[in-house]
Amino acid sequence: MEEKEFDYINVIPLVDVMLVLLTIVLTTSTFLATGALPIELPKATKSPADIVKTLTIGIDISGTIYLNSQRISLDDLKESLKARPKETPIIIRADKNSHLQAFVDVLDVVKNLEFKRASLQTEEFK
Repeated sequence: MEEKEFDYINVIPLVDVMLVLLTIVLTTSTFLATGALPIELPKATKSPADIVKTLTIGIDISGTIYLNSQRISLDDLKESLKARPKETPIIIRADKNSHLQAFVDVLDVVKNLEFKRASLQTEEFK
């Protein structure tokens, strides 16, 4: 029994697969270009201002304390944090060459006020 050699290559399945891939790429690139999916947000009883927002406490190289990029004293920081809910996420960003005492003072205020979600922001060691 003799086998026949292929005289040609059937490219129709290849073209079908490529068209499907092109459709997927064009569809997803449309979502990426607009930045988000076109959705209508649901309504809620609380306004976005009532939702708990993350606080960022910064400490620069000289030990100056900042709350959300606004310079603040340690006593004012304590008073400001007292008015916040204890579930408020807090990120502490301290310069690696800053005074250790300033960091310890800020951490002490956060711990004494019993905030449950405090973390220290770092960079990945390479």
